Amino acid sequence: MADDNTIPEKTTQAQEALEKQVAQMKREISKLSRALAGRTEEAAEEAGGWYNGAAERASRATQALRSQAQTVSETVRENPGTVSSAMFVGGIVGFAIGCLFSQATSDSHRRWY
Repeated sequence: MADDNTIPEKTTQAQEALEKQVAQMKREISKLSRALAGRTEEAAEEAGGWYNGAAERASRATQALRSQAQTVSETVRENPGTVSSAMFVGGIVGFAIGCLFSQATSDSHRRWY
């Protein structure tokens, strides 16, 4: 009968030890959860900062492009003859460069006829 008392006592001790380990693991999990939540919050704040910075830079770039486009548009409206003359001269220069390149790269034995 002495053995009958020790078996339940050992079982109770083992169960208590397991319960202590489970409680300790729950505390560890709770600590890890808090640490993870803190890091997640920091990462979210950092990502928000990056997003805000990128949005600000994009806004400034858009405003600068809009202002430059408006300046060019006003210049074209004020001087339509100058713009058309510049386009004409650019076309002639491009044609001349094309002719020079074709002469330099053509084979003298090949003719168009």
